[in-house]
Amino acid sequence: MNHAREKYWQMLEKAAHLMQTCRLSDLFTHDSQRVNKYSICVDKIYLDYSKNFLNDDILALLINLADSCDLSLAIKQLLSGACVNSTESKPALHAALRQDLDSSLQVNDVDILPLVKAQKEKMFHLVSQLHQGTYLGTTKSKITDVVNIGIGGSDLGPVMAVEALKEYRQTSIKLHFVSNIDPEMITSVLQECTPSSTLFILSSKSFTTPETLANAQVAKKWLEDKLSPTDINKHFIAVTANPEKAQTFGILPENILQFWDWVGGRYSIWSTIGLPLAISIGTSHFESFLLGARKMDEHFANAPLRQNMPVLLALIGIWYINFWQAKTLAVLPYSTRLRHFADYLQQLDMESNGKTPRVGTATGPIVWGQVGTNGQHAFFQLLHQGTHFIPVDFIAAKLSHTPFKDQHLHLLANCLAQARALMQGSEEKRELHEYMPGNKPSNMLLLEQLTPTALGQLLALYEHKVFVQGIIWGINSFDQPGVELGKKLAHTLIAGLESGAIDSKMDPSTQSLIEKIRA
Repeated sequence: MNHAREKYWQMLEKAAHLMQTCRLSDLFTHDSQRVNKYSICVDKIYLDYSKNFLNDDILALLINLADSCDLSLAIKQLLSGACVNSTESKPALHAALRQDLDSSLQVNDVDILPLVKAQKEKMFHLVSQLHQGTYLGTTKSKITDVVNIGIGGSDLGPVMAVEALKEYRQTSIKLHFVSNIDPEMITSVLQECTPSSTLFILSSKSFTTPETLANAQVAKKWLEDKLSPTDINKHFIAVTANPEKAQTFGILPENILQFWDWVGGRYSIWSTIGLPLAISIGTSHFESFLLGARKMDEHFANAPLRQNMPVLLALIGIWYINFWQAKTLAVLPYSTRLRHFADYLQQLDMESNGKTPRVGTATGPIVWGQVGTNGQHAFFQLLHQGTHFIPVDFIAAKLSHTPFKDQHLHLLANCLAQARALMQGSEEKRELHEYMPGNKPSNMLLLEQLTPTALGQLLALYEHKVFVQGIIWGINSFDQPGVELGKKLAHTLIAGLESGAIDSKMDPSTQSLIEKIRA
């Protein structure tokens, strides 16, 4: 830890100790301008962070902490294509995927934006064919069902975004998603599909992911059994950074959409991995989705740290994780369409920052959540009266896509009431078992409406928040060695389960479990 960082770290520890005797509600009493001072709007997103244990001095210390870690330089490096993924010696250029593709971005003496543009145009051409009914299967049938086979970032982003933007759907084509290697998942999907009119998207960055390839083989066998084995090529599209492997599997070169090694899986929704979303909402709305993210990128690149929404959200998280010992973050969208959003954030945050830094500080939180008002009838009891300190991000949209405006107002009233109740607690004397201590912090992210632009901004906001926290913790947010270890071990255990051959170095518990499964 450098000297300046250590100094501000120690000052923040003292500030947290003093602030823990404070009540959030008193902060509003003492400052009538608190909401104006502790809120910020970036185009379609308004962030109210006034219900936090913050004052001007603490925010100044947090900004100084960020400066001591050269955050402004790190932001420039990320967006310019510098080698920010140090352990894998490559840049992290997901933001380039949503840039103005008629501009230029030189990375290692190569302008990468024409490459991005070419693949996006190829994807858009495929989407147009599907929408117009001119992309035909082997029996000249129009495609009625598209099955995306992928896992991790190749699944969570598309699943979340397709559901979030269902009101913008432009096609009658049904979209299905298969991720888990559990055969029950693909079996249930195939039961809903007709082979002659089904198109499979095989989404895998490396095209070596075991779960994806296992499900792809099932799909291939299903088509071969129902159609001519030599005529199923039209029923597969590959989305990958390893086109050679895709061709080895049997995918036609013209049916391969590429993305690149400098796009992390959990950041890949903006690339051709977003094909299911583009099929669902059409190319125009997909462009709006990219534009929303670009607007957040521009804000992140240009706004001073004190007025920078991703930076502020990140520093609030640092404040609670490192100085209030918060272990988790609850993300609570008051929108049924965002029911997969917490799942998406789990990978984005926990796979990026779930690592141990060289200096002994806590890092990424456990991210969890559920849509409102469902969560109110499940775990909100713990938020209100439990013993854990759990910061909350509330997410809501002012406008609904439905005609039921009164019901939407009831939804918003519940969202605002829960944030207020967490802060205020119970205001009247009650029996001990009914006592609500309050004093629980939260952020409120208010969208105008859940549009493609707004969703793009929201996702980019959290991407940049995670990056900022990684910089301050001194970790690489773009690798995932812990994920790879489990894959390697699973590969070695398959032989034991299939043949009973057990490595003598294997632990007794695993040996016993293999024997019971085989028996």
